[in-house]
Amino acid sequence: QGQLVESGGGLVQDGGSLRLSCAAEGRTFSTNTGGWFRQAPGREREFVASISWLGTSTLYADSVKGRFTISRDNAKSKLYLQMNSVKPEDTAVYSCAAGRGVDVETMPTRYDYWGQGTQVTVSS
Repeated sequence: QGQLVESGGGLVQDGGSLRLSCAAEGRTFSTNTGGWFRQAPGREREFVASISWLGTSTLYADSVKGRFTISRDNAKSKLYLQMNSVKPEDTAVYSCAAGRGVDVETMPTRYDYWGQGTQVTVSS
């Protein structure tokens, strides 16, 4: 398993769009569940989205459903999070993760590999 590295974060206007990318060395996203989590100052880390290892199933937090889309490219060992119609409450550090299994998963403890995170700030 390789290290995970996020990119694509930055400052975006309320209602705007942003795409986060997660690159992995090795075959992390070829055989495992992929996920995105976020954490704002003073808050617990929260689940954002998950995708099964084949990409056939996805799961989203209610707060982002209909606005965010998770996807993966196993051949390139990459995971993505397309963020549309962003809101100020989406401001957080976003981290990608690779899970232990192959199914969608909401619990952080079920993920073994994590990136360092990328900051997303939505102006109000």
